[in-house]
Amino acid sequence: MAQLPTGIELCFETFGDPGDAPLLLIMGLGGPMGWWSLDFCHKLVGRGFFVIRYDNRDVGHSTRVHTDRPVVRRQLVSTYLGKRRHAPYSIFDLASDAVGLLDHLGVERSHVVGVSMGGMVAQTVAIEHPERVSSLTSIMASTGRRNVGWAHPRLLPMLFAPVATTKEEYVTRTAMGTAMIGSARYPRDEAVMRALAEETWDRGYSPEGALRQLLAVLTQPDRTRALRGLDVPACVVHGLADRLVHASGGRATARAIRGAELVLVPDMAHDLPPQLDDVVADAIQRTAARAGTDQPAANPATNNPATIRDF
Repeated sequence: MAQLPTGIELCFETFGDPGDAPLLLIMGLGGPMGWWSLDFCHKLVGRGFFVIRYDNRDVGHSTRVHTDRPVVRRQLVSTYLGKRRHAPYSIFDLASDAVGLLDHLGVERSHVVGVSMGGMVAQTVAIEHPERVSSLTSIMASTGRRNVGWAHPRLLPMLFAPVATTKEEYVTRTAMGTAMIGSARYPRDEAVMRALAEETWDRGYSPEGALRQLLAVLTQPDRTRALRGLDVPACVVHGLADRLVHASGGRATARAIRGAELVLVPDMAHDLPPQLDDVVADAIQRTAARAGTDQPAANPATNNPATIRDF
C-alpha cells in the first residue's frame, strides 16, 4: 500500500525486474487493477518492462473519498448536458495520485499507459508532469473536448442508471454492460467475466466511488491545447467499434499530440479482449522504443488487425 502525502492510500502490485523500464498502467472508471489481466501484465514483463498496476482512489483497496453530500443522478445528467458542477475530485487529482505512486516507488520516469478514464488521467500526467513520462499510450480515451469521443445515445440510460447496491445486481449489470460496450467480434467467456465482476465486488466495489469518478470525467477540461505542447513519444489506440467513447476521441487525441501514432483497430469496442493483447502490447512497445536506446526494443511488425496512421 502506498501512503501519499495527500492522505490518499493506493493499493498497487508490481511485476518483473525493478531494473527494467518502468511501465505504469492506469485503469478506467470503476475498474480495479485486476482489470489489467495477469496474462497482459506478464506479456509486458516479457517485453522488458517493470509493470506497475494499481487501484485508483475510490476503487478496490485504495482510499474511499468521503464527502458531505453524495453524487446523485441529476448532477451527472445536468453536468453531461453542460452545466458547470463542482466534483469531489478531478482528473488532475487522479493524475497526482499516479505521480505520487511513482514517488513512493522511487521511479523518476515511467512509460505511462491508460485506458478510458485512465487514458485521460495518463494524458494529464504527461501534461502536468512531463519530466516523469518516458512515453504515453492512450487507449480508448479522448481529449475532454465535448464534440469528440461521444457516447452512443443508446448507452446513456446505462451510464446514468442507479448504481448497483448488491453483489448479484453488480455482477448481472456488469455482464449486461460488457455485452453492450464490448467487442462483439472478440466475445469474452461469460463465466470468466462474471468471476472478474465477483472479484471486483469482493475487493471493495464502491457504488458511490464510481459516481465520483464519473463526475470527474464529466467535469474534465478540454486538453487539446495542452496536448499540442507535449514533446513525448505517444501512441493512441482506439477501436473503430467503440460505442462508449467514439473513435473521433482517439483521432482528436492523436491529431493534438505532435508525432503521435494512431492505431485504429477494426471490430474493437470499449474493452481489452485477450485476442487483442498483442496489438496493444506491440503499440506500447513501439512507443517505448521511441523514447531512447535504453528502452525495450520494438518487435518487428506483426500481422495484426490494426490500421496504423502517423500524424
